[in-house]
Amino acid sequence: MRLRDRHVWRAGVKVRDARGMGLDHLALLHEELAAFQECLSGDLSAPVEHCGDWTLRDLGVHLGQENLWAAAAVRERRGDYMAEPPPVDVVSWFGETARTLTDALAVDPSTEAWTFFPPRTVAFWRRRRCLETLVHRWDAEQAVGRAGALDPELSGDGIAEVVDGFVPRQIRLGRMAPLRAAVRLTATDLRACWILGPGDPVAELSGPAADLLLMLWGRRPVPWSSLSGDEAEARDVLHGPLVP
Repeated sequence: MRLRDRHVWRAGVKVRDARGMGLDHLALLHEELAAFQECLSGDLSAPVEHCGDWTLRDLGVHLGQENLWAAAAVRERRGDYMAEPPPVDVVSWFGETARTLTDALAVDPSTEAWTFFPPRTVAFWRRRRCLETLVHRWDAEQAVGRAGALDPELSGDGIAEVVDGFVPRQIRLGRMAPLRAAVRLTATDLRACWILGPGDPVAELSGPAADLLLMLWGRRPVPWSSLSGDEAEARDVLHGPLVP
């Protein structure tokens, strides 16, 4: 289920309407979790380039514990759940955490849940866990030497989440300064763009949706050669940290 008409997002508000159905985040989450777990059949001691000094095993533990945390946020409506250390067999354990999560999310998406920004519903966690797993699946595939691809429209959804969810939260928590200018992020493989920051954009950064998403999450450098407009202002906007 895909969006086809051009739409522009600014801080969570759709500036131009788009016709079409939304993404099925729960179905896509199942696919991403399975793809991530497949990577765990590789060398668990392999380093994960963009996750500090983590190995693939560490990444699996992180994602599995977050699966359990999100499940508790849905079932118990709290955000202070602390997962126990995993057993030695991380692969089987991860599969169990994935089932726990997807079972918890297999309810009406409008069901109330604890979340760390709106909406305060299960729909938030379907989307958040799908997008979290998407990026970490890419991390895992890089660690085991696979050239994993990211779906353009799901990547576009991830860009929107950064723009309208994570950046306001980073500012609210004092992790970054309020933005003083705006940059337009244009996905060249989608009829979509997003405006990051206040006012009219002073610059535009273009590229495939997957590359823009990976850039926002610190997996790719900013493609300055694809920038048009005021580079100095754009550097200030993109300095971040835009995500946790």
